[in-house]
Amino acid sequence: MLDLAFTEEQDMLREAVGGLCDDKASVSDVRRLENDAKGYDDAFWAQLTDLGVTGALVPEDYGGAGMTLLDSVVVYEEFGRSLAPSPHFVSCVVAAGVINRAGSDAQKREWLPRLASGDAIVTPAWLEPDNSSGPTGIQMRAVADGDAWSLDGVKRHAFFASSADALLVLARTDQGIDLFLVDPAAPGLTLTQQRSVAYDTQYRADFANVRVDESARLGEPGVGWVAWQEAMLDACILAAAQAAGGARRVHQIASEYSKVRVQFDKPLAAFQAINHYLADGVTEVDGATVLVHQAAWARDAGRDIAKLAPMAKLFATEVYRKVSDVAIQIHGGMGFTVECDAQLYFRRAKSLELNWFDPPYLEELIAVEVLD
Repeated sequence: MLDLAFTEEQDMLREAVGGLCDDKASVSDVRRLENDAKGYDDAFWAQLTDLGVTGALVPEDYGGAGMTLLDSVVVYEEFGRSLAPSPHFVSCVVAAGVINRAGSDAQKREWLPRLASGDAIVTPAWLEPDNSSGPTGIQMRAVADGDAWSLDGVKRHAFFASSADALLVLARTDQGIDLFLVDPAAPGLTLTQQRSVAYDTQYRADFANVRVDESARLGEPGVGWVAWQEAMLDACILAAAQAAGGARRVHQIASEYSKVRVQFDKPLAAFQAINHYLADGVTEVDGATVLVHQAAWARDAGRDIAKLAPMAKLFATEVYRKVSDVAIQIHGGMGFTVECDAQLYFRRAKSLELNWFDPPYLEELIAVEVLD
């Protein structure tokens, strides 16, 4: 039976993570870390590990907390509310999920405990210039070279790559798409920081005959995309949770401003056009939140999330962008200035909408489930 009520332990987790975000990842910290080469605060990362959050989705057999996905939704709603910058998503969700699904026993023993403890960071390098989010977008070649592989090509939007102990690289071989763990300091690999609309920390990775051992390949030959997509469905739900948390907070910012900003001798909230925008916004935010919770519950119950996960990500990120857009409009000209908090949310909403399976690919995934 569907039960979306949070437990006492989940409420305590929300309070603990929310308090940590307020203390160590305040808006001033967010602003300070924009376009920073590292992009996150060591003290915040250390306290996330102390809470066990970095090991949330790592099995207990490998030193993780073995939390449910709904537990992690609680965490990610707080991350979205506070805009907390950290490599948690790329390392503890996406990379850990892929390694847990595709890695050998030896690879799991080597990497999962380190990811769970926060001692190591692994970030995906998968998107390529002008290519799609789907498997056809993987065009980088990995060519067998004796007992090793040679990688040539370009990857973009590798988050926090300057702090990574390994890049999780998707490349095309003669067998299909394979996964490789690549040392960022490997000869022939160049990292260049990119600028993004979110002012977050992303890198371009240029591979020029980068050699990796066969032991660095994850999983059976040619089936890397299967493990990647399975891990990304979980990631889509948490990205949607982050969007729902951010949307709720920026809607609150806009609502509070509309009650104190006076125009024509009355507050903005008294104007029907404004309060209708806000009513529409909170309706959509609540709808997105329920969809996220349903998707996480289904995942924890062992049900199929092939449609629910992309639906949650598609809808929640769209709502986040729309609500943050309205928040800027309610603030008027000030909403477009860097001093206004609303624009922090708008820029991250747009980035989250475009990253980690973009809308066209999400729509394709949903359509396959609806029409097949």
